[in-house]
Amino acid sequence: MLANPAHHVFGLTPAELREFVTGLGMPAFRADQILEWVHRHGVADPAQMTNLARRDRETLDRQAVFLSGRTLAHQTATDGVQKLLIQWDEDEPPAGAGDTHERTLPILEPSNLGRPPSDPARQTECVMIPTDSRRTACISSQVGCPVGCRFCASGLGGLDGNLSAGRIVEQVWRLSRLPGVGRITNVVFMGMGEPLTNFDAVKRAIEILSAPWGPNISARKITVSTVGLPKYIERLARELDRPVTLALSLHAPTDDLRRSLIPWSSFTTIAELLDACRLWFEKTGREITLEYTLMREVNDRPEHAEELARLARSMRANVNLIRYNEVAGLPYGRPRGADVRAFQAVLRGAGVSCHIRASRGRDISAACGQLRHEAART
Repeated sequence: MLANPAHHVFGLTPAELREFVTGLGMPAFRADQILEWVHRHGVADPAQMTNLARRDRETLDRQAVFLSGRTLAHQTATDGVQKLLIQWDEDEPPAGAGDTHERTLPILEPSNLGRPPSDPARQTECVMIPTDSRRTACISSQVGCPVGCRFCASGLGGLDGNLSAGRIVEQVWRLSRLPGVGRITNVVFMGMGEPLTNFDAVKRAIEILSAPWGPNISARKITVSTVGLPKYIERLARELDRPVTLALSLHAPTDDLRRSLIPWSSFTTIAELLDACRLWFEKTGREITLEYTLMREVNDRPEHAEELARLARSMRANVNLIRYNEVAGLPYGRPRGADVRAFQAVLRGAGVSCHIRASRGRDISAACGQLRHEAART
C-alpha cells in the first residue's frame, strides 16, 4: 500500500516538503537533501540517499511517495527516440477534471475507478526525442483524453482521469534515467490528454520543472499544446509567471472542417481561439505556434494552405506542419511528400514562418497514444 499520494515528492515545493519531513520528526534541512538527491542526482530510492540518517531513510520509504508508477513497456526507435508506457499505481487513481473545464463543455468525469490495476485506464505514455543539442521529453497530462480528435489514438477510450503534478514531473525524471539520455533540456505537453483541462496540476508541474531547486529546465523550453480553450488560455497568461511557449493544435483552417475532426470545436470558433492567442501574446510577449497535422486529402489541399496563411498572418504566429502518423483502425492517411512541400510553399509565399516537423520514432509508433492503443488491442 502506498503512502498518502499527497506526499508524492515530485509534486512538492521545498516549503511543502519541509513541512512534511518535520511532521515526521526530521530536521527541516532533510527536505533540501531529498530534493537534491531526486533532481540533481536522479535518485528516487530513499535507501540510496546516503547522507540521510538510516532511521529517516526507513521512515521516508514508508511515508513518502517517490515513484508512483512502473514501466510496462520501453521501446527504442532506430533514430534514438525512446518511449515508455507507464502503469500508475492503483492507490493513487488520477483525479477527475474537477472545476477546470469550461462551463460550455461537457462534464469530464474519470471512468477508471474500480478497474483492475492492469487496465489501460491507468496507463499513459511519454517519449524522449533526442537531437544533437536537445533531449526533449514529450509528456502526458491525463490518462486518455476528453477531446476525442477523430484522428488521434489518445482519446479513443475517452478520459480516464487527470495526472497529478507529481506524476507529470515523474515522467520527466523517468525519461532522464533512460540509457544515454541524461539531462532533459526541453519539455512538451504533447502526449496524452488536454493540458488545460488539468489546469492546476499542469501549472504546478511547470513551476516545479522550471524551478532552480527542481529539474531547472528553462521555461522558454517548455511548450504547452492545447486544442484550444479560450478562457483557460487567458487564465494561463494571467496566472503562470513563466515564459512558456503556447502551441495551438489547429489542424484545420475553417470551423466546419475543424469540427469534423475535433468534436470539441463545437464549443468554440477559430476566431475566438485566435482572439485568446492574441491576448496571450499581449500579456506574455511570446509568439504562438500553430500546430497543423496534415492528413492526405483531408486538410492538405492548396485551398487549405491559403486559408491557413490568412489566419496565421492575422497574429504573431509561426506554423508547425506535422505529417500524420497512421493509427490502426482509423481511416486517415499520411500525406504525400510533394503535397507537404507544396503546402509549405503556399504559406512561405504568403510571408508566414513555417516549418515541417521531422517525423521521429515511426518504427515504434511514437505518436501519442499509439503504444497504449496497440497494447490494449493485443
